Amino acid sequence: MSDASPDASLTADESYTETSAAGLTYPFGKTVPAAGEMVRVAGGVSWARIPMPGSLGHINTWLLDDGDDLVAVDTGLQLTSCSDAWKALFVGALKGKKLSKVLCTHLHPDHIGLAGWLCKKFDAPLLMTRGEWLTARMLVSDVRDAPPPEASAMHIAAGWEAEQVAAEQKKGWGRFASVIFPMPVSYQRLQEGDILAFGQQKWRVVVGSGHSPEHACLWNEEAGVLISGDQVLPRISSNVSVNISEPNANPLMEWLDSIDKLLSVLPDDLLVCPAHGEPFRGLHTRLKALRDEHHMRLDALSEAMKTPMRVVDSFTLLFNRQINDDNRGMATGEAFSHLRYLENAGRAVCYQEDGVNWYKSA
Repeated sequence: MSDASPDASLTADESYTETSAAGLTYPFGKTVPAAGEMVRVAGGVSWARIPMPGSLGHINTWLLDDGDDLVAVDTGLQLTSCSDAWKALFVGALKGKKLSKVLCTHLHPDHIGLAGWLCKKFDAPLLMTRGEWLTARMLVSDVRDAPPPEASAMHIAAGWEAEQVAAEQKKGWGRFASVIFPMPVSYQRLQEGDILAFGQQKWRVVVGSGHSPEHACLWNEEAGVLISGDQVLPRISSNVSVNISEPNANPLMEWLDSIDKLLSVLPDDLLVCPAHGEPFRGLHTRLKALRDEHHMRLDALSEAMKTPMRVVDSFTLLFNRQINDDNRGMATGEAFSHLRYLENAGRAVCYQEDGVNWYKSA
């Protein structure tokens, strides 16, 4: 699949078989941009894919028309595989093109990892919300020989075994910074409701929360397109975790509130361009499925907590995969978020014994 010029038009009717799954429609089927190529998905929007290691396997980069230039939305990690994918674009679909701006939907490394590199290469400004920018700057600067005591206390509270806590201590602290190219020391702030004029296109900033502090989605009302980042993904549910930076937070409440907000603000007929997966239609169907899945798991937890349980005891109720050393930390954060939600809703109570949290139905 090739689209050497960002002004070229390639529609579903011309080159793809439309497919549907779980109430969603995928206008571009399962075909994705190859290395060095990008695909025109709508007026003013082109799609490139950056490969990554791990279960996700990729991140989508969206290139938005800005006159003769382009705005890059999300960047990939500071890894050779990701930078090589950009270099292939520079000699391929982006040859002779300039990035006027680099916009990151939120702070996670697969979204901001190469932002500083691209900003430096093109002398382009970085656009982010303040909550994402400040948190990213804090995490990049927090590099230590060992995890802070608060991290170990959280793992103990979750019910980790002593050897699991000890193994985590040996990993050091600062893996976030290791996959982030040095970020610019200044940025341009995005806020809820901002209207961004990129060339002839206008994009409205719609902010969500829960997966990250102040996640920016971009809505082009005229073109009928939503750049959703990780706030709406077609096949997986974004991680929603309590972390040591804000141990008393209720991120799942923020996430569910954001779903309700998006349902009320955004129309259903948008072409959704997510950070992972393929462009799809069926926004409201997907938002409702994400909401209902969390409520189903909350109900299952509430019922199971008639017998007191620890965080680690909730894993089998919350996750459809084996929890191991590679994903135990992420699973712990997400389990805490579900238990915190029930606690704050008055559906559960928490007590502690020997540093371990126990939860029971209220």
